[in-house]
Amino acid sequence: MARESGRKLIASNKKARHEYLIEDTVEAGLVLTGTEVKSLRMGRATIVDGYAVNYQGELYLEGVHIPEYSQGTWTNHAARRRRKLLMHRAEIEKFIAKSEQAGHTIVPLSLYFKDGRAKVELGLGKGKKLHDKRQTLRERQDRMEAQRAMSAHLRQHG
Repeated sequence: MARESGRKLIASNKKARHEYLIEDTVEAGLVLTGTEVKSLRMGRATIVDGYAVNYQGELYLEGVHIPEYSQGTWTNHAARRRRKLLMHRAEIEKFIAKSEQAGHTIVPLSLYFKDGRAKVELGLGKGKKLHDKRQTLRERQDRMEAQRAMSAHLRQHG
């Protein structure tokens, strides 16, 4: 079989960008079992409830749901188990230090295959207040309205 290349998105977390102000991002590898990889290749995963935690000086991803592989036997994995993240030591220490500040958390933004390997994009998020969420929503609506007006104008005069 030919070696995979490129990036194939499995799951993205749009809610994270709404709930948090993302200050920094990093790409990390995941320690997975065989049935987890097969389940991901079928494109099934949920990262909305996910977050990263510091456990004995390492970062682990929790709350990410990778459903059991349908053809799996007794070797199947637990759907919501703690998964180790693979990052450089300096990156781990930097993210742990920043996440221990008040109001900060590490959230997965997207889960994808990059050149055949499962990767997760992590974001260091600071929780938004209600008025910040409203402001973000208002800005997005304004952009969409402007885009609609532009395309309507182009249709009439184009």
